[in-house]
Amino acid sequence: MKSLFRLFLLLCILTVSLTGCKSGQPANGGEGSATDSVQLTNVRFNADSAFASIKTQCGFGARVPGSTAHEQCGDYIVRTFSQYGLKVTEQKTPLTTWDGKTYTCRNIIASYRPEVADRVVIAAHWDSRPWADEDPDESKRRQPVMAANDGASGVAVMIEIARQIKSLNPAVGVDFICFDLEDYGAPQWGTSDPEGKDWCLGSAYWAKQAAASGYKARYGILLDMVGGRDARFCYEGFSKNYAEPIVNRIWETAEAVGAGHLFVKADGTYITDDHIPMNETAHIPTVDIIPFTTHATATMGETWHTTQDTPENISPENLRLVGQTLLQMLSEEM
Repeated sequence: MKSLFRLFLLLCILTVSLTGCKSGQPANGGEGSATDSVQLTNVRFNADSAFASIKTQCGFGARVPGSTAHEQCGDYIVRTFSQYGLKVTEQKTPLTTWDGKTYTCRNIIASYRPEVADRVVIAAHWDSRPWADEDPDESKRRQPVMAANDGASGVAVMIEIARQIKSLNPAVGVDFICFDLEDYGAPQWGTSDPEGKDWCLGSAYWAKQAAASGYKARYGILLDMVGGRDARFCYEGFSKNYAEPIVNRIWETAEAVGAGHLFVKADGTYITDDHIPMNETAHIPTVDIIPFTTHATATMGETWHTTQDTPENISPENLRLVGQTLLQMLSEEM
């Protein structure tokens, strides 16, 4: 099945001339099933706190691998999760990028109740893209992306959930995983891998280690660009192929907490992202929450891979709705 998905994606790439990570074609599928009313958690996601984390991450500068900003932000993430009482471990390994450079990949894993066998994974990447190669101003396309949305937003949501997780007290252990070297895929002027293997290097490494160690989780949720002002989350194709019951549950939960207008029950795209190795290598059914906005210049949002991906273009309300959806999901784990 995996090879068929890959072949399908490659054929579609050739057909519609799609390039790069986080771009794709319409996914097949239908509506999520309705659920009965549920008891909503009293724990409330604090959007101001999450937005403050985005500003802190961006305050270090663009977190491009190998930079001082990257090192400082990684230390901040480790320090913050530790402050909230989670067990933090790091995976550090040299990885070679599409341009032949080698960087130390730094995956950061923060575990709540690490002794519990039943686990859920919430993940996001924390690195910044080195090139704003989708910027409408061609003179800016070799500048780094600040990545307020495309990186910092997912991490900020995880940090805020971690801050409140003891109050939530879910019946499962939770692993918050910050993947490195996700967004170093070849720019428009580079030589990309036809299967997209120049992207998502950190998650590919993590997934291999997880599989080798026998790590298991009930499911995973990947957060990618969850704070954009123009965000709308449709069903992502690979997520439906591998984890459709979890897709349906997330979208129904979003509706229950008042985020139904944000989580649209419609087909989105097939996207090369960190959930691919999580599904295919670690065998954890994982859903990618990622925007698909057909009205935008770029289908992933107006600021995607541009120099405009800055905190002032973040919607705290969208952060709140995504965060509350995840808090509700975790509160229902038995």
